[in-house]
Amino acid sequence: MIRWQLLVALVAVTSISPQPTSASSDHKYKPNDDVPIYANKVGPFHNPSETYRFYDLPFCLPEHLKEKKEALGEVLNGDRLVSAPYKLQFMVEKDSEIVCRKKLTKEEVKKFRSAVAKDYYFQMYYDDLPFWGFLGKVEKDKTDPSEEKYYLFKHLHFEIHYKKDRVIEINAKADPSAVVDLTEDKEVEVEFMYTVRWKETSIPFESRMEKYAQSSSQPHHLEIHWFSIINSCVTVLLLTGFLATILMRVLKNDFVKYAHDEEEADDQEETGWKYIHGDVFRYPKYKSLFAAALGSGTQLFSLSLFIFGLALVGVFYPYNRGALFTALVVIYALTSGIAGYTASSFYHQLEGTNWVRNLLLTGCLFCGPLFLTFCFLNTVAIAYNATAALPFGTIVVIVLIWTLVTSPLLVLGGIAGKNSKAEFQAPVRTTKYPREIPPLPWYRKTVPQMAMAGFLPFSAIYIELYYIFASVWGHRIYTIYSILFIVFIILLIVTAFITVALTYFQLAAEDHEWWWRSFLCGGSTGVFIFGYCLYYYYERSDMSGFMQTSFFFGYMACICYGFFLMLGTVGFRAALFFVRHIYRSIKCE
Repeated sequence: MIRWQLLVALVAVTSISPQPTSASSDHKYKPNDDVPIYANKVGPFHNPSETYRFYDLPFCLPEHLKEKKEALGEVLNGDRLVSAPYKLQFMVEKDSEIVCRKKLTKEEVKKFRSAVAKDYYFQMYYDDLPFWGFLGKVEKDKTDPSEEKYYLFKHLHFEIHYKKDRVIEINAKADPSAVVDLTEDKEVEVEFMYTVRWKETSIPFESRMEKYAQSSSQPHHLEIHWFSIINSCVTVLLLTGFLATILMRVLKNDFVKYAHDEEEADDQEETGWKYIHGDVFRYPKYKSLFAAALGSGTQLFSLSLFIFGLALVGVFYPYNRGALFTALVVIYALTSGIAGYTASSFYHQLEGTNWVRNLLLTGCLFCGPLFLTFCFLNTVAIAYNATAALPFGTIVVIVLIWTLVTSPLLVLGGIAGKNSKAEFQAPVRTTKYPREIPPLPWYRKTVPQMAMAGFLPFSAIYIELYYIFASVWGHRIYTIYSILFIVFIILLIVTAFITVALTYFQLAAEDHEWWWRSFLCGGSTGVFIFGYCLYYYYERSDMSGFMQTSFFFGYMACICYGFFLMLGTVGFRAALFFVRHIYRSIKCE
């Protein structure tokens, strides 16, 4: 019973694969017409990244085996569609039709037994409708409960629903009584069969994909999502309101105190954040790296906004996740000009001179670690012969996009930023020599401050993180992009606010090196998200194996690093706005 519940769960998983283009453009058929059916992949149910080509297992081969051409996003998603061994003509019923008779060798029996032991499932497409099924089952030996028996399903039942001349729905179930015992290493004779039944339905063709998204729109799921939103909003409003009240009251007292001090005596010693007014706008160390980080963070922020925009207008269908991968590649390439302009412009404001090195650093800051991670993981996928290994042609396409689109736009943006007339707006003059920073207690150091800064934004999003992880690394589906966008806005607001608060406390302690600190504090949420990755992998998922582990932690490390750059940029920009505001409000000699 549990196995069939898992299979039912798979029906709500179409987010793991894109919808391929139909061989019949209008999806209309006449009786006896061939309806396109493709086999996609097989793999362990609990390891979404570990999928293999369908015919890597010794299934029956069709008479004419051909591969289907796929879009970039489909290939990145690990889809490899080939002709299926079944013939399901429109409106043609079949009873125990023989696919083929095979004599499985010992090696082939081992392959199938290993697949059944790992709970392998298959995925196919029939007239662009995805469907799934398990390959076999494992049962306890009746004579010896400590031993297990492995059985391969050999008879598949197809139930196809139609309305007039169109296919509406397809379900595939294995006959639990028609099995082949694979427990022992010996040659086995197998006769693979299938049965086809057609049923009429009243569901219109336009609504045939709605069942795949029903699980995410069920009332109890929506209640959980909205509860997490309300919980995050209440928590954030209380905490930020508390901090805002304190901060505004302290700032007001500071302004009154400094105004009073100016009226009383000119030679009175200054204290607090006014004392370091001659150092607060001193340019940071490693300003080329700092400008490059701002450029990359701004690009990733722009990428996120574009992706959310496309999601909210309905571009990313629940069964077409390949479109998301395509959009990520294309939009990232097109927004590289934003990174180049932002980095070069800010580097120019910081009076940097080696703008070529700054531009190279900007281009490699995020792409470099991502490229190295991809090379390692693609090598792992090749070693496993998994579909996650990108074909050479796809790699060439990505390299061409980077060479012909990303790099030129990065350079053009950099030239525009270098030639911009913008100057750094500092409301007070910077002294020639920096003041010495007084000894600070341990809790005012960088790492404790990062821990404080990352905890609050993470607490606002951690509930929603589970659903995102379960969609990306599991078999749930996530379609409520409006809720996700609200969570994203909350994340930005809280990140900006907590960074501003910690920057004020740092300046009040007469520590003027706030530039890098504000960036690190803003981006520290990415470290918390990676910490959640560890918790999710070991406590909330059933993933296992070197390939799945390396893919999960490798790509999640890149995503968390991207969040670090993006939120670090948000935190610094908010802190810069705040610091300019407070020093513009007082008189400094």
